[in-house]
Amino acid sequence: MNIRLKRYKKDFEYSYTFGVFPTLELLAHRPQDCLGVVAHPKGEQNNGVAKIQVACQNNGITFEFQENALNRLGARENDYAIGVFQKIEPGLNPATDHVVLVNPGSLGNLGTILRTMLGFGFQDLAIIEPAADIFNPETVRASMGALFQLNFATFADFAAYQEKYPRNWYPLMTDGEVPLPQASFTAPFGVIFGPESAGLPEAFHKLGSSISIPQSKAIDSLNLAVSVGVTLYQISTTR
Repeated sequence: MNIRLKRYKKDFEYSYTFGVFPTLELLAHRPQDCLGVVAHPKGEQNNGVAKIQVACQNNGITFEFQENALNRLGARENDYAIGVFQKIEPGLNPATDHVVLVNPGSLGNLGTILRTMLGFGFQDLAIIEPAADIFNPETVRASMGALFQLNFATFADFAAYQEKYPRNWYPLMTDGEVPLPQASFTAPFGVIFGPESAGLPEAFHKLGSSISIPQSKAIDSLNLAVSVGVTLYQISTTR
């Protein structure tokens, strides 16, 4: 690889998959974006590492055993392989339903949401900045490589996204007008979620039909990733 491997920074043009499974997902779904793979010598007898070697050979991708490189990048003890991949936004499909995250702040939540979307058949994610870095290795790890099967794009603000992808809007709000079990969704739609700390601003009440998730009064709101999971599950049962 013609890349000096060092700990990830957001301004890099490339990122990493930490672990065997996310690296296999990269090679299975986006091999054209893989710049190379480094593995720990302890993984020589690991079946997953063997599959990675074969995939790299079949796709003409550099594979090397480099213990020092893994240590330098901050790999965990069981991270037997790290894939290096080019950071590319696939863009969104205008004909499909979108999940929209407004200012998500947690890398872990973002990665979990990517995996949840894939599990419930949603392929397109719009991210409104400022936002957690979708390419951060911690996001990739939390997604278990689901990142490589999804379409996504980032936007400077919601207005920029709204102008490019007009559709039916369903903002999720704690005081939403329609309880989720009673809601109907007309495609193509965008289901919108606010940041972990504050939720969506009041202005989103004027945008489409606001939705609430019924919950007990013992908490003020659900975790963002949980809210997305509950909502996408409900939608998937009525599609």
